[in-house]
Amino acid sequence: MIPPTSKKLDSIAFIGLSFLLIATLAFAGAASSQEKAAPAKSPPTAAEARAFIEKAENRLKELSIKYAQADWVSQNFITDDTAALSADANKDLIAATTEFATQATRFDGLKLPADVARKLLLLKLSLTLPAPKNDAERSELANLVVSMQGDYGKGKYCPDGNQSKCLDLGALSRILAESRDPKQLLDAWRGWHAIAPPMRQRYTRFVELANKGARELGFADSGAMWRAKYDMPPDAFAKEVDRLWLQVKPLYDALHAHVRARLREKYGAEAVPESGPIPAHLLGNMWAQQWGNIYPLAAPPEREKTFDLTEILKARKTDEKEMVRIGERFFTSLGFAPLPQTFWERSLFTKPRDRDVVCHASAWSIDFQEDLRLKMCIEITEEDFNTIHHELGHNFYQRAYNKQPVLFQDSANDGFHEAVGDAIALSITPEYLKQIGLIENVPGAEGDLGYLMKIALDKVAFLPFGLLVDQWRWKVFSGEVKPADYNKSWWELREKYQGVAPPVARSEADFDPGAKYHVAANVPYTRYFLAHILQFQMYRAMCREAGFTGPLHRCTVYNNKAAGAKLNKMLEMGLSRPWPEALEAMTGEKQIDARAMLDYFAPLKQWLDEQNKGRKIGW
Repeated sequence: MIPPTSKKLDSIAFIGLSFLLIATLAFAGAASSQEKAAPAKSPPTAAEARAFIEKAENRLKELSIKYAQADWVSQNFITDDTAALSADANKDLIAATTEFATQATRFDGLKLPADVARKLLLLKLSLTLPAPKNDAERSELANLVVSMQGDYGKGKYCPDGNQSKCLDLGALSRILAESRDPKQLLDAWRGWHAIAPPMRQRYTRFVELANKGARELGFADSGAMWRAKYDMPPDAFAKEVDRLWLQVKPLYDALHAHVRARLREKYGAEAVPESGPIPAHLLGNMWAQQWGNIYPLAAPPEREKTFDLTEILKARKTDEKEMVRIGERFFTSLGFAPLPQTFWERSLFTKPRDRDVVCHASAWSIDFQEDLRLKMCIEITEEDFNTIHHELGHNFYQRAYNKQPVLFQDSANDGFHEAVGDAIALSITPEYLKQIGLIENVPGAEGDLGYLMKIALDKVAFLPFGLLVDQWRWKVFSGEVKPADYNKSWWELREKYQGVAPPVARSEADFDPGAKYHVAANVPYTRYFLAHILQFQMYRAMCREAGFTGPLHRCTVYNNKAAGAKLNKMLEMGLSRPWPEALEAMTGEKQIDARAMLDYFAPLKQWLDEQNKGRKIGW
């Protein structure tokens, strides 16, 4: 069987690097409403609130379209000039958003119609990094984040100080992925983590200023502001995350015990403990967040591969546009309208021969209506076949909610967009490939364990890391973790949730959280944890609607209009209602539930439990 594409989270994050960088700079130039607006002479009214939010939406839509157009050109024609044009458009957008968000606090505590109240809240919550009102502090915060992002982006490790042999993160990550030499793995791990200590003092100051900006918008701290985006009190959301983790922990623990035993066989008892945490450098990834690169070490007994989708596509002379057409036909088979002609005219499907472009796959809605685009340097491979289905999930989501007001044109929460794309990718099963004529026969169940193991090493292994990054930041923002304990707390959480340990002694002279892009760049991370669970819940709901009754991992909803209607009912709601209502529209459930994920991996869990007899579970 063929596993769905494994989304590399750091690649996804880097695609937004220019946006985050410039957005932060914009804070320095955005004057606060207190500085620009005259003091109110009378208490605000509900009518004034509605007029204000309508004005804000119209202006933000105009600026968003200009930025999207400029950024599309910038990413497809990379020059200093196009970058400057994109930067200017982005600066205008973020400056306006910052000013409107600050002005929105004038209506706090006022009884308002539900739609107005929701839009005002979403406007304030649209800022990941609220700047303090003070000009000097706003400028200081901008410079801090820009400098930390710069350090991360320029980070390199030069073995023995040899400047001619420096390795960037990509090269170091390839070593972690491909090498089986523990000394080489350790050297690469230490080399990358050495880029972060210079950020430590700046990060401490950054936390102070970010918290001040959040408090000026009425939140306890920046972490509470992030958690407030989930349609429930911040503390209640934190408890929800803990509940979900406890649901999936037995599956993760079983996978962890098996992988630890296999690594012990490979590297020896001195390198890998029998019952303790796994050294972080041995798991095939710089942050030990996904373990797919060590599949050969963890795999079930090898069985003959029944077909190679890459070879089939190439043998049929399938070109890049036809790959996208196949993906589109998946969605039209569910009842969705075909993509507009402009999608085919304006998208980028192949890498140009005459210029550099940003090749990372991304889905775009330029005008909040029908100007949808895919940007991807497609290769005729199994991985890109799956990625196309995932990315088109974003495009069809974008179009489904385009009748909503601008502030409601987004996914139900920040985990839903990724979850939808991945739920569609889970439906790329041999049964689907047979229906569309790419294979003649559906393989038997003998290859299912390997298929499930490949998926689990990325999706199950990721769960605790997806959780702990923000667990650490929430504690830092709240003051529970003091600057003197930054690194100690980081590794306590890594061990508590992941069962991994640093391969060498660490101290407070280190700043290992800063070696993760999302920390240096202030990108919230819990969305990825939620998406990894939600995708299975959405997938199961579609399979149920389609009447599928076999093993969940064998389900495809291709050509099922009932499943498509169920999906569309959720998609078209966008962000207009609290996410539990959107989830209920599709699944019949108001609560995120990991049982679908457990059902999906049930055959693998049974096999892991058999393998783990006599082994220590946990650490």
